[in-house]
Amino acid sequence: MANVTFSSPSLSRDVTVYAVAGDRGTLLALAKDAKIPIPFDCQDGECGSCLVEVTVLSKATHAISLTEKEKEMLKQLGKISKSEVAAAEVNDMPPHFRLACQYIIRDEDILVKFAGDETMPAQQRKSHAKIAE
Repeated sequence: MANVTFSSPSLSRDVTVYAVAGDRGTLLALAKDAKIPIPFDCQDGECGSCLVEVTVLSKATHAISLTEKEKEMLKQLGKISKSEVAAAEVNDMPPHFRLACQYIIRDEDILVKFAGDETMPAQQRKSHAKIAE
């Protein structure tokens, strides 16, 4: 089991969610299930709207996996350097910034910080706007 603590100005307090490690679920999927308002649009690693800062709290960390889409988007957003990409690929050193839709939850406790929208994820805002029309 992994403890995932979400922290954001859009939350009244930090929220810890217990995640089953190894179920291949993404951080964004866990957040959505727990009604944590991480913004998102494409859910495919191509827009960068689900950018989060992840701090591993466990003493032992596990091998990380950055998808090519995630690496490219983090580079475009200026959130990862070439040396951080190399450290991730060669030494399994996770970068601080990740995309929630690409982050696979491992058996480690993490703190997830995000700015986010104070009302709801971008995808839901679009859905509500269409319904209101």
